[in-house]
Amino acid sequence: MYEPIFALFCERAKESIQAGTFAKLTLAKTIGDTEIKNIYFRLVLNEDDTLSISLTTRYKTEETESIHTLDEALLILGTYIKKPFLTALLFTTDNDITFKVNKKNAGSIIEQPPTFKNVSPVMLEMIEKGIV
Repeated sequence: MYEPIFALFCERAKESIQAGTFAKLTLAKTIGDTEIKNIYFRLVLNEDDTLSISLTTRYKTEETESIHTLDEALLILGTYIKKPFLTALLFTTDNDITFKVNKKNAGSIIEQPPTFKNVSPVMLEMIEKGIV
């Protein structure tokens, strides 16, 4: 089962935010031709300097955005694994971490050199304000 590996992936996402290395997180590679195309996970800094997560869900014909706590956002992402997404990509300034589910329902994590040299703009703001 992929759930324990996805939980580890979620922990890595939380760690990247705490360490100030978070750049981007997205779900991609759907099973078949689906209405939903991808989901983007972005950091949002509230007026009181608390962190929220914006989940932008892109469909064939529209886009929706919802705001959540970090834990809520990760739980929501988990509901889309295999329904219909097979891949979650976490980009940090340290490395790229890819979570994949195969046809046998097994999860895996692959680490590669970083794609992004800079953290997300909100992450940079959090670092500058001393929040992380």
